[in-house]
Amino acid sequence: MIIILTCLFITLLISILVMSLSSILAKKTIMDREKNSPFECGFDPKGSARLPFSLRFFLIAVIFLIFDVEITLLLPLAMIINFSNIFTWTITGAIFIFILLLGLYHEWNQGALEWAY
Repeated sequence: MIIILTCLFITLLISILVMSLSSILAKKTIMDREKNSPFECGFDPKGSARLPFSLRFFLIAVIFLIFDVEITLLLPLAMIINFSNIFTWTITGAIFIFILLLGLYHEWNQGALEWAY
């Protein structure tokens, strides 16, 4: 038990020593305005770095991800056609595609897929 605690203490001490040493050696002492400013093709930035994000674009991206994941859930359906009952396979596929189309219709009906009103 003492050996494990000693090894743990030595490891902790070496880790703290290495982190402290790297922090001291990597410290940049020269504060230059050009080096501290964001690089924008060699020019000073004209506007704020915090631009408003388009909520419309975010909604389209989330809808794309949802349908993309559903398509990846649909792909194994083609792989199991030989291993399952054809009636069960057809009903399962039809229900899954119907749910996808219902979700797409709902998003379209709510106007989430249009860029401008």
